[in-house]
Amino acid sequence: MEIQFNTDKNIEGKERIENYFTKKLNEDLERFEDRLTRIEVHLSDENGDKSGERDKKCVLEARPEGLKPVVVSSYDDTVEKAISGASQKLKSSLTKLIGKLQKH
Repeated sequence: MEIQFNTDKNIEGKERIENYFTKKLNEDLERFEDRLTRIEVHLSDENGDKSGERDKKCVLEARPEGLKPVVVSSYDDTVEKAISGASQKLKSSLTKLIGKLQKH
């Protein structure tokens, strides 16, 4: 399962974030790794240089083999919290989707 990170110009520490969250996403989504070809992570700071609450956005796009992409998003005060929130949403969505497929 390939994990690809995309950030806007307002996100600092891309390499640190990428290293840490590649490991976390692999752990969180481990049970789906044989069904996923790629996960795209899109990080942005909605307010740019201005501060604001819940202005960090993470969009996760999972590509299950042979199915349409599954997309979730999360807003939070920090990039780390936004990624963690999106990861939990993606895990839940994939659990439901794959659970439905296994029943058929």
